[in-house]
Amino acid sequence: QVHLVEFGGGLVQPGGSLRLSCAASGFTFSNYAMAWYRQAPGKEREFVAIISWSGGWINYADSVKGRFTISRDNAKNTVYLQMSNLNPEDTAVYYCNTKWGSLAYWGQGTQVTVSS
Repeated sequence: QVHLVEFGGGLVQPGGSLRLSCAASGFTFSNYAMAWYRQAPGKEREFVAIISWSGGWINYADSVKGRFTISRDNAKNTVYLQMSNLNPEDTAVYYCNTKWGSLAYWGQGTQVTVSS
């Protein structure tokens, strides 16, 4: 059974940084791309970043390019999202995701709040 658990959310001031982690289990983590999405209050869930199985290909939403960094450790079955220079528009629940064809798996999400 696929299980994704996000960690690391919290309250941070504008301009601050946070690192999110997503621990995966129940599948061969190193075979699959992993992604981060987020959902702000009253808005649809949106793509943030994706990393290939090897880490050799990465893509970001324009809104986070240059501020966020996605990475993975296949030995630890964990994907990370390093977030820097955060602003209030980054406030959202952040979700870890993997897709196998038409099947999509999600974690429970972790809240990130950017506020002074």
